[in-house]
Amino acid sequence: MNTKKKVAIVTGGASGIGFAFTRSLADAGYAVVIADMAGADEAANRLKSEGFDVIGVKADVANVDDTNAMVAAAVDNFGGLDLLVNNAGIFTSLKLKPFDQIEPAEWMKVMEVNTLGPFLCAKAALPELRKSTAGRIVNIASTSQLKGAPFMLHYTSSKGAVVSFTRALARELGKDNITVNAIAPGFTLSDGVLATGMEEIMGDVVRKSSRSIPRDQVPGDLTGALLFLASDGAAFITGQTVAVDGGSYFL
Repeated sequence: MNTKKKVAIVTGGASGIGFAFTRSLADAGYAVVIADMAGADEAANRLKSEGFDVIGVKADVANVDDTNAMVAAAVDNFGGLDLLVNNAGIFTSLKLKPFDQIEPAEWMKVMEVNTLGPFLCAKAALPELRKSTAGRIVNIASTSQLKGAPFMLHYTSSKGAVVSFTRALARELGKDNITVNAIAPGFTLSDGVLATGMEEIMGDVVRKSSRSIPRDQVPGDLTGALLFLASDGAAFITGQTVAVDGGSYFL
């Protein structure tokens, strides 16, 4: 155990954008807890084989006991917690459809994971973040809510809630020297997107043509924003949402 390292939890950190976050933090010297519903141990073992301090924890972010357990794992294995990355969310399993075809149960499942999840994770992490000299929470939102993207009203609404959550929580935790910010990715060619063929459904207009930088976005495009918001250089930045989308949407 190396308690001199900063410690991070990345929810949904076993694949896609989450794994890109995990690897970038490990590369930057963090000890990392990967919290995910599936594949956490396998992802951790990949990075441990490369010499990184990483553990995997199976966790449902919408479950109180699981969120408490993932924080306990960070403390038990690495001595504390400095950074929570609320990345877990439902997106690639959703189908584009008019809002009146979304069943209430589907709506509530999206809200449970995408909004209750960050709330429970932040609540579980708070005691340890308060002990840190520079606690950080980074929530993963989306540019879909900035644009009012149609046909995924539950997802778009949930990410709007994440931005509001970020702003209000920043007000509450500033006195504890904890910053709370959000990253709003554009449509990203993650593992899940590629596996479902969603990039073809979205088409070039969404993926490239609306961007100032006209190319596909990949998970690695998001890691720089995370590392900055987690850094000492961002110590006086809180309540903000950073759009990382190749210049498709300007805040």
